[in-house]
Amino acid sequence: MKKLVALLAIASFITFGSSQVAYAQDEKTPEVNTTKTDSAIAPNAANETVAAEAEVEEEVVEEKSFNQVLKDKFIEGGAGWMTPILLVLILGLALVIERIIYLNLSTSNTTKLLNDIEAALKKGDVEAAKGICRNTRGPVASVFYQGLDRYNEGMEDIEKAVVSYGGVQTARLESNMSWIGFCIAVAPSLGFLGTVVGMVQAFDDIEKAGDISPTIVAGGMKVALITTVTGLIVAIILQLFYSYLVSKIDSLTNTMEDATISYMDIVVRYKK
Repeated sequence: MKKLVALLAIASFITFGSSQVAYAQDEKTPEVNTTKTDSAIAPNAANETVAAEAEVEEEVVEEKSFNQVLKDKFIEGGAGWMTPILLVLILGLALVIERIIYLNLSTSNTTKLLNDIEAALKKGDVEAAKGICRNTRGPVASVFYQGLDRYNEGMEDIEKAVVSYGGVQTARLESNMSWIGFCIAVAPSLGFLGTVVGMVQAFDDIEKAGDISPTIVAGGMKVALITTVTGLIVAIILQLFYSYLVSKIDSLTNTMEDATISYMDIVVRYKK
């Protein structure tokens, strides 16, 4: 009996002691975890701060507008060489805008115009047909008016007047196109000239320094090549508009020729 009581007492002591040790460990564990958590949070906070600073720096860099970049490149290229290229761009764009407006105003509904003229000539009212041409804008109406103005003359005179004035209207459509082509050619030429002069200046700097320094060479070449890049960009921009204008002129010319053929058929049909 005594042995049984002693065994129960030992077992109780061991169980109680182990539970106390486990409880003590449980109490210490949160402190360790808290320390680790704090140490983990600190680097994370630092990383977030660094990331925020990096984002602010990126925003500052992105805040540099496109106009500011162009201004910096303009200064780096040298005002003496960049200004003529800029003037060529302005002149070319002015001519392009003028041509676009003129060609758009020259576009007309030739089908409706032919139908109205045919209806007037069918009634024998030549003056009404002339009035229709006067009130219609565009080179086609002007060509038709010249033919109607000689309606009482022979067919050869009418045809000659139509063909001659058609050539005049075609020349007006192509007006200023040669100047746009000149701007396209001169812009890269000015850029190349600025590059050559810049390279000469870079070699002069090397000669004065008495040493081929990569900084001197790279800086001189960078400034020199900016003018070439600018000239090529200007030429490409103007070339795109030039191609559009050429296609527009070709379209108007073809329309005018087709309408003229139909117009002559109408005149032959109703001329007495």
